[in-house]
Amino acid sequence: MKRIRFVTVAITLVAAPLLGLVGAVAVVYSGIYNVAATGLHLQFTYDLLTVAMRQSVRLRARDIEPPPLDGEQMLLRGAACFRDKCVQCHGAPGVAQDDIGLAMQPLPGPLVDASAHWRARELYWLTRHGIKMSGMPAWELRLTEQELWSVVAFLRRLPDLNATQYAEITTQQAPPAPSCGRDLPGAQLPPLMAASAQRGRDAMHQYACSACHDVPGVTGPSTRVGPPLEGFASRELVAGKLPRTTDNIVRWLRHTQHVKPGTTMPTLGVTEQDARDMAAYLETLY
Repeated sequence: MKRIRFVTVAITLVAAPLLGLVGAVAVVYSGIYNVAATGLHLQFTYDLLTVAMRQSVRLRARDIEPPPLDGEQMLLRGAACFRDKCVQCHGAPGVAQDDIGLAMQPLPGPLVDASAHWRARELYWLTRHGIKMSGMPAWELRLTEQELWSVVAFLRRLPDLNATQYAEITTQQAPPAPSCGRDLPGAQLPPLMAASAQRGRDAMHQYACSACHDVPGVTGPSTRVGPPLEGFASRELVAGKLPRTTDNIVRWLRHTQHVKPGTTMPTLGVTEQDARDMAAYLETLY
């Protein structure tokens, strides 16, 4: 009897995961799961993903030390960044989301109460790194470190603003520019570091290179819009016209349309540091 019970338990332990795997494969390949953004997530799915997201952020942000967040100039800069980068998806007091935000699933909700649910270090982590499979982008290569924390400072003030106050604060200019971004003239960037192939691989993803190119080591769609980058380090020319040197790779990444006017590859606003990191990674692709 004990032997029969042991065999039954063993078969169950082996069969249950296999049945689950078969069921998952059946759901994926049958097409039964509706991926349309016009359909809602099941409440259970939404709640499960929300819990997973919250726990993931809290774990990864636990050792971040926020700087002082009370300066008026920091608040104004954060307001400008929020206006330029966040409102289209999240809306603001008296300001509706743009079409892209209204149509997304999961819906990117308003951030008026964000500071009630997240600590400052967690808001910073969320802004810097984004959230997979949600449409929330990572801003670490788009905003300076100061701007990232400025957004956090503004999110802490946002619950206190009505529509009129929000409109007033976002029309004030935050020196040195009313807009924000690492690619803008006057952006306060850190000193250049030694190029890093690891950072370069991450930058290839953040600048959406894999949307058009097959980039070894970077997850993305199977696409043929641009040439594959495998073997890039063995090529003699960059863009078919420049000798393949580190400086020319950087020049191509930063000033694409100037180097080759009319090419389908756009100028992406790549910073000097990011371009040098990306060049370092490209030079590993033999």
